[in-house]
Amino acid sequence: MATNVDLDTEIVSIQNLSFSRGDKKIFNDISLSIPRGKITAIMGPSGTGKTTLLKLIGGQLYPDKGSIKVDKKNVHQLKRSELYTLRKRMGMLFQSGALLTDLNVFENVALPLKEHTALSDSMIRSLVITKLQAVGLRGARNLKPNELSGGMARRIALARAIALDPMMVMYDEPFTGQDPISLGVLVKLIKDLNSALGLTSVIVSHDIDETLRIADYIYVLSGGKIVGHGSPEQIKNSDSKWVQQFMNGHADGPVHFHYPANDYHEDLFETQQ
Repeated sequence: MATNVDLDTEIVSIQNLSFSRGDKKIFNDISLSIPRGKITAIMGPSGTGKTTLLKLIGGQLYPDKGSIKVDKKNVHQLKRSELYTLRKRMGMLFQSGALLTDLNVFENVALPLKEHTALSDSMIRSLVITKLQAVGLRGARNLKPNELSGGMARRIALARAIALDPMMVMYDEPFTGQDPISLGVLVKLIKDLNSALGLTSVIVSHDIDETLRIADYIYVLSGGKIVGHGSPEQIKNSDSKWVQQFMNGHADGPVHFHYPANDYHEDLFETQQ
């Protein structure tokens, strides 16, 4: 399914991508574009490969066929050093937060700056304080991860993700497990930071309401294909049965409630050998 995103210049271009795990086809000849400076959401039922797509974009996984270009660079044709350089321009917010438990908040945010730059300690301190201020947690800089709430930990992870001033941030299920206040804070932060820092944001999520509030463009994945794409309004009004099942939470539809199996009665009354 080819897509036409009429939103500025693309920062990620995926063409005819196929990827499998064993006998399971995760993506079957999909193409999509992610526009620069916008918030793009990748949505769909669990197990449709949303997080896998982020790993393919970051070069952690290799496609069976097709190409993925980030900032006009073919990710899977880059030398290791070139890929390493490109990754430094791509921030990642993991679902777990992935903070290092032995380091305090300040040290967690400072880590990528110490690892990937030759900046002085005073400059690193200024940058860390700036990033913590941006997520509203400058006063928590001496706390350890086990002293943070789930929402605070996610915000610290976001400060770390933007520490190197990336061109793009990828969010893996950023809203999962958040209370209503923390969720509202994260939604506002993602939108505000994307605008204030001139970022491109890619959000993988199955949280419909929150994602629709901030996304400029949405792709819905299911069964290895892109089953719908467009603005939030276009997605809400889509005539695709796949999209409507996902958006309305129907238990059965194109995505079946039952996993494929043999005939129920034959299975139930099969004589044990």
